[in-house]
Amino acid sequence: YPVKVLARDPLRDIAILKIDKENAGPFPVVKLGNSDTVQIGQTVIAIGNALAEFRNTVSVGVVSGLSRTITASGSGLGTEVLEDIIQTDAAINQGNSGGPLLNLRGEVIGINAAMVLQAQNIGFSIPINQAKKAIEQVKTLGKIVYPFLGVRYVIINEKIQKENNLPVDYGAWIVKGEQGEPAISPNSAAEKAGLKENDIILEFNNEKITAQNSLAKIITKYNPGDKVVLKILRNKEEKSVEVTLGERSE
Repeated sequence: YPVKVLARDPLRDIAILKIDKENAGPFPVVKLGNSDTVQIGQTVIAIGNALAEFRNTVSVGVVSGLSRTITASGSGLGTEVLEDIIQTDAAINQGNSGGPLLNLRGEVIGINAAMVLQAQNIGFSIPINQAKKAIEQVKTLGKIVYPFLGVRYVIINEKIQKENNLPVDYGAWIVKGEQGEPAISPNSAAEKAGLKENDIILEFNNEKITAQNSLAKIITKYNPGDKVVLKILRNKEEKSVEVTLGERSE
């Protein structure tokens, strides 16, 4: 069927399409579930076109993990980092990308996105709530928007703390890029709020920043224009800073 691409979301690996109604009849639809309620061990069903050859292939498995971060690659498409995604042992083969991951109520809880080629039964799906947010933005704004803070940072763990003699073992440490790019983007929300190089962002609206709960993951919950409070560590002193998030340019 002819379709129109309404918006693309490269950060979440999602595209929003609209089918030309004049050339297509009514379609059956599936209900979108709530991926925030997904639990490890629950049964799931994956549907897709396995190997781009076997249409409507159905496989069954369980949720093996939550809040995973992976680096995915495709033929000639480079790599992309997908955060906060669902891991399942339901068979997800090449050609399955874009198919639904369903719960036993028939609700879509994820969009099949990637698999590990060197292993069996390790597949990944984008939580449907990420797609629902993109859909609502297209409905209300006509485009997908991303909140933007405007800092370059390194997530601190015990190793980085020891190597750099830092006072804490968690948080987002604001630093310059490897090629000397500025730690704070000019005219960004971070610059306007007074953030500085070597500040450590400990919390984002009372959410602790860790390797498992990264700044990039937390900020996707918000929209441009939202006011948030950051707890930062500067010269071994904690302080709170209010920031109005900007909008990331494409």
